[in-house]
Amino acid sequence: MQRIGRIVKTLNVGVNPSCEDSSHKISVKYFHNTPASVSSDPHTIRRQNALSLFQQFAEERIAAGEQPKGLEIAFAEKLGISGATWSMAKSGSRPIGDKLARQFEHRCALPAGWMDEERAPQGLSQAEQQFLASALEAYRGTNSDGRKQLRQLIKTWNQRTR
Repeated sequence: MQRIGRIVKTLNVGVNPSCEDSSHKISVKYFHNTPASVSSDPHTIRRQNALSLFQQFAEERIAAGEQPKGLEIAFAEKLGISGATWSMAKSGSRPIGDKLARQFEHRCALPAGWMDEERAPQGLSQAEQQFLASALEAYRGTNSDGRKQLRQLIKTWNQRTR
């Protein structure tokens, strides 16, 4: 099965501007970018929604000052499942069936059927993240003439591809 998303933890100020302060907070974001042809499968839709729930859970916990380590187990406990079951559901090696989907909805105080509703993809894909990190590194690693050339190169590229 195609990989749909990933979790990003970074202290790199270039990628995570919130790390510029001295406390070096870690940002956890879940990015998923799914082609429409893949997302019509009910198991894939449920998996995407479960991953969105985890992203929301992780962001809330980190905002409350918790460390990222252990969030997966804490989320599994919230759902009333083992860490191994969550790991398999998250990776797609275990489909989220009707019973498990209803359990997730109940434990997260969501209406019945919420896990079955397709939602628009959010965030950036892994390739987009890597490109932006590389572009930012190149931009910051050069002088003003180099930055001007990079901007002009991108502008020219955009005009050619239209």
